[in-house]
Amino acid sequence: MNAPKLELRQGQSLVMTQALQQSIKLLQCNSIELREFVEQALEENPFLAQDDSEAGDTSEAAQETPRTSENDEPREADFSNDESFPSDMQADESWDETASIDADYMRYEHRSGDHSADYDGDDTCGIEDNPSSGVSLREHLLYQLHMDVQDSAKRIIGAQLIDMVDDAGYIKDDLAPLCEMFGVEMPEIEETLALLQNFDPVGICARSLSDCLSLQLREKNRLDPAMQKLLANLNLLGDARFDELQKKCGVDKEDLRQMIAEIRELNPKPGSGFTHEISQTLEPDIFVRRLNDGNWHVELNMGNFPKVMVNKRFYKKVTSETRNKKDKDYLSEQFGTANWLVRALEQRAQTMLKVASELVKQQDAFFRLGVRYMKPMTLKDIAAATGYHESTISRVTNGKYLLCPRGTFELKYFFTSALARIQGGGEDVSSQAVKHFIAEMILKETPDKILLDDDIVELLKERNITVARRTVAKYREAMGIASSPKRKREKQGAL
Repeated sequence: MNAPKLELRQGQSLVMTQALQQSIKLLQCNSIELREFVEQALEENPFLAQDDSEAGDTSEAAQETPRTSENDEPREADFSNDESFPSDMQADESWDETASIDADYMRYEHRSGDHSADYDGDDTCGIEDNPSSGVSLREHLLYQLHMDVQDSAKRIIGAQLIDMVDDAGYIKDDLAPLCEMFGVEMPEIEETLALLQNFDPVGICARSLSDCLSLQLREKNRLDPAMQKLLANLNLLGDARFDELQKKCGVDKEDLRQMIAEIRELNPKPGSGFTHEISQTLEPDIFVRRLNDGNWHVELNMGNFPKVMVNKRFYKKVTSETRNKKDKDYLSEQFGTANWLVRALEQRAQTMLKVASELVKQQDAFFRLGVRYMKPMTLKDIAAATGYHESTISRVTNGKYLLCPRGTFELKYFFTSALARIQGGGEDVSSQAVKHFIAEMILKETPDKILLDDDIVELLKERNITVARRTVAKYREAMGIASSPKRKREKQGAL
């Protein structure tokens, strides 16, 4: 039997200090949450103050987006003296008289795939801290978009369509500008709209009252030819011209009365059931614009980055007049916290710029040619190029928006899976590109020649893309495209 003994062992472990947790929280905050966090820190910390220095020259990207004040304009920045985060929260006597973050103009120019924003950042990983809030109609629809639509191209188009939904739940704006914005044809926009119209609540994203009621009646399996004629003549119903309605619908008086009763049970404003909060104007975190030489210019919207400064002179004055040790410890802690916050905000800005720059570099084809040319890209790809952990990339891209000539997009929409081409066939192709090819093939099929899933597999092979039949079926179902027998019945019935 072994006797009891004492042993000394060394080991390493990751400790989630308060500073690390706060760094993670700052990184994943969107612009609104960041402002709220900094405003609270300004109220609680006596050594923090807002930097109200005046703005400098206006950039072209800044002119493309409305600003609330001149202080939102980008200006020059200098990070040549960048240092790592302090290891503790104690006062640092090496700071200048007034330490501040004045990173008012950070930029990156994509030139032949080369990085000019070459700086490192500590990786952070740990507990997710997503603040909860009331769900708006937009949030409700975006959640369904992320859950039900796997095609990243359709996600991008769908998010733009959701932003066009009014309080009543309708999309009444012209869809034609979206074709130029995304570099696609109108059938693809309409196909994405049809996916959104299957979302909850029933009748959402309709283009008109008639469409809204049609969607709800179809859900109840009550959209027969007579009801379709009634919906096409709602103006007669509004004028109480029931005799004309009977003739157009081909029904008697009793049937018409029942049909009208069914319509009155429907909800003409499916979006009204949600509590509509005061809408916040979406301000992009990243600006991307094309230079005259064809390269991409990437910069941060520093209007979304609160500027704070640490008043060391006030700290020295207060501590020199304080004799109580407990009070001195409190002042030292607050001063260290203020220093940390300034550094943390600077580090957040640098991390976002580096990640966004690499994203633009890897998705160059999307920005030049449109959504169908989006390359397969994962968090791991950006992590490998930037040196950050995948969890850091996830936090940076979630809830952050990019403004480019094609519109405003959330950074996470640029990530999509990849499918390998046939050996020797060149680069991999993104899953969204394969879905686009499938939809394009089905759109061109004729009633007497409906494509089977096996036929689509062979046609993709001609494009040097190899996929299994079950993969084609999965992609087809994800896009809301019916099976070949059902498509055949629908197209032959339409003749």
